[in-house]
Amino acid sequence: MDNPLLGQEPLPQFLKIRPEHVEPAVRELLQANRARVEALATDPQPTFASVIEPMEELHHRTSRTWSPVSHLNAVLNSEALRAGYNACLPLLSAYYTDLAQSEPLFRAYRRVSEEQAGDLGPVQRQLLEHRVRDFRLAGVDLSPERKERFKTAMLELTQLQAKFEENVLDATNAWSHHVREGGELAGLNEMLIEQARQRAQEKNLPGWLLTLDQPTYVAVVTDAESEPLRRAFYEAWTTRASDQGPNAGRWDNAPVMEEILKRRHQAAQLLDFGNFAEYALATRMAHSVEEVLKFLHELAAAARAAAQAEFAELEAFAGRPLAAWDVGFYSERLQRERFSVSQEELRPYFPLPRVLAGLFEVAARLFGVSISERHGAAVWHEDARLFDIRDARGEPVGSFYLDAYARPHKRSGAWMDECIGRKHLSSGAALPVAYLVCNFLPPGESRPALLTHDDVLTLFHEFGHGLHHLLTRVDYPSIAGINGVAWDAVELPSQFLENYAWHPDVLQRISGHYQTGAPLPVQQQERLIATRSFHSGLQTMRQVEFALFDFRMHTEYSPERGGRVLEILREVRAEVAVVPVPDWNRFPNSFGHIFAGGYAAGYYSYKWAEVLAADAFAAFEESGVFDRSTAQRFLDAILSRGGSRDALDAFIEFRGRGPDVRALLKQHGILDAAQARRA
Repeated sequence: MDNPLLGQEPLPQFLKIRPEHVEPAVRELLQANRARVEALATDPQPTFASVIEPMEELHHRTSRTWSPVSHLNAVLNSEALRAGYNACLPLLSAYYTDLAQSEPLFRAYRRVSEEQAGDLGPVQRQLLEHRVRDFRLAGVDLSPERKERFKTAMLELTQLQAKFEENVLDATNAWSHHVREGGELAGLNEMLIEQARQRAQEKNLPGWLLTLDQPTYVAVVTDAESEPLRRAFYEAWTTRASDQGPNAGRWDNAPVMEEILKRRHQAAQLLDFGNFAEYALATRMAHSVEEVLKFLHELAAAARAAAQAEFAELEAFAGRPLAAWDVGFYSERLQRERFSVSQEELRPYFPLPRVLAGLFEVAARLFGVSISERHGAAVWHEDARLFDIRDARGEPVGSFYLDAYARPHKRSGAWMDECIGRKHLSSGAALPVAYLVCNFLPPGESRPALLTHDDVLTLFHEFGHGLHHLLTRVDYPSIAGINGVAWDAVELPSQFLENYAWHPDVLQRISGHYQTGAPLPVQQQERLIATRSFHSGLQTMRQVEFALFDFRMHTEYSPERGGRVLEILREVRAEVAVVPVPDWNRFPNSFGHIFAGGYAAGYYSYKWAEVLAADAFAAFEESGVFDRSTAQRFLDAILSRGGSRDALDAFIEFRGRGPDVRALLKQHGILDAAQARRA
């Protein structure tokens, strides 16, 4: 059959891709790849042009085939697609492990690296350095028996991580709350209520049907006046895929987590690392377990007093001890009282079309790019849109899809992922294409999608990742865009761009009331900006809690004691948590970042990169936030470099020195608060 996943079209043929195409395409591709790799690996006189470039082309082709499948599995999940996706995971895992453990291929790379380094440019040398390192991290030097054990662990990990994500998705989709009395919805915004009414009608139910998608959950625990409703949602959300809550025992991820931790530890020890955290750090900016733990403990020490004071103030404001499902509600009320601004009241001023126009203007002013929508493109859902990006000369740079709204069978959260990577090889060229995925409340019949400022920050964040992928100038796919970037530096561009969503000039441009077009009034802008450091101590401690839990779990695993997931979580909470959490909370069971995503032993990366981002933005504040020369330096040193240069060296090139954690503490108001307490 004519398989759309194997076509040569510039973009994926989403309207033609069917579940039955997936496994045949992957099998055919991998069979051809293996034959090609065998020929390349036995080249008697390997050169960069004869072996390395063709291997880059193979990686590019494989990614182009698999990327649409992985993407559709996340945004348009179905039983048939899930089956095809899962059938291919072991095939891909075995292929990549065989590739990385191929001694002939390793010898070819090493020979090119050792014998021809003087004839190569710095980008080519970095590519070779990464590849030789990755061969060793995949066990190329192991004995045949240990290689096989490593391969098995990697294969099982791939399947376990997919199972973890499926369980979370199924548990999320399985729960809903039927409301018969309108009074129970007091405090919720009209858009959410209307959406709930429509869902109930679709199910032939009276009243309203609230589901557990992320926008609904956040709205309920933040705005619902009904404490029983807040508790019901909090319990359903924090016990997903666990032994607790309304669906206790169904889709329980506890055994899955245990097996994931076991396989990671086994793989790390086969390579002579003490634990998985040490293994993960082999490709990171941070160089040791001790360095990461010191960083997190120093952050906790800096933020603890502020967080404790914030929570004490919140309980005083509420007039009673607060449960975990009360914190968001009273925090929002206190913020409204103090700053006369609320997320829901801001929605009418942030219609998505206006926010996008302003966001694109920010990119134009900083980096000289122009962005326009391409109408009529083949997309996977009517919500999805395609945009093209051009440089200052009008030359095409790349494209990105935007899938902005929450819907059933779509993974929660927000992310950017690679659709097509940039390449410029002798075999041909390709411009980068990205997926930007969010889960905002969808538009209504007579209004556009209206965003909270938190939603705006999310959009800026993912677009920052997108620019990192799209503005790369690296010609080799494996180190272009976000590829090959140290994981604890990959959040730098995304968190950097968030700063612009707080700037008065940008707020003026991204806001416009959906009925009148009037921008957010200056007084409201000032009040919104003043909220930036509101409860920053609590937020910092929460992130440190997640990061310490993740890092300790991957550092302290032992075959005798197992993962001790809940035990370590309790210990971490005893050390750093400020807000009390009920014993039945099972947040790890849906913590996809570390159990299904790329953040295993790496959740600290958010705070690590936040330091880089705050310090980088401080350079713009010193010269002017839209200063083109500073923006050009940022583009040249960081955004365009991909993984072609060491992340710390790239930062120093831009900033003139290493990163300073005080930039983050100052940005969050924690440093100022600490100084005020000492005065």
